[in-house]
Amino acid sequence: MPVEGGRTGTAPPGSVVGILVVVEGAEEKITPVVLVHGGLAEDMDAERFWTRPGITGGLMARGFEVIAEDRDTSPASWPHAANELAATIESTSDVVAASNGVSVAVRLALQYPRLVNRLLLLRPATAGDERVDAAWTNTVEHLLSGDTLRGIADAELATLDHRVAVMAAEPDNPVHQRRTVERLLALIPSSTELTPGCPEPPHPGFAPYLPGLLAHLTSALSEP
Repeated sequence: MPVEGGRTGTAPPGSVVGILVVVEGAEEKITPVVLVHGGLAEDMDAERFWTRPGITGGLMARGFEVIAEDRDTSPASWPHAANELAATIESTSDVVAASNGVSVAVRLALQYPRLVNRLLLLRPATAGDERVDAAWTNTVEHLLSGDTLRGIADAELATLDHRVAVMAAEPDNPVHQRRTVERLLALIPSSTELTPGCPEPPHPGFAPYLPGLLAHLTSALSEP
């Protein structure tokens, strides 16, 4: 009979909590889950985005090893942001990313395919909407270009051979448009959609969506 051991609970950003499953004397390490928070040229971090809303602790309580690092929301480039993320990952991982963090996660999969087992892309930020981009033109204009996603060409999305699941924002909004999810599903081979969607975790209205999001993530991350 399997015996489980390890620690659970809420950990500060950057902490790694491992759960070992021991079966007949052998130890099997669970695939780590890397959380990539949203934010573009703003004061956002993993604590506010993942930990306070209950996502980090919720996944850990379900037996996942969680890595939630802060990232620079004004990087020199999206490839540079992927390089920085890669430096924090020691083994092949499942990557859960949200909003503008989706661009970082996808670039990671493109540049370091062996580090990524699967991608769960939540509320991807919409690229190419001039009304939305106007808010950042004077600060991070170099990060706004892209086709469906910022920093990524659609032709690159079509080359992804990882398992990918996408979740839309609920409700639909100018920054996270439904059309972005539809384009990703059309472009990425064998991608699937997680429904229903939910607001971003830092949003005041997120709390009622937490159980559903954790159920979605647990199911998707548990698939062989």
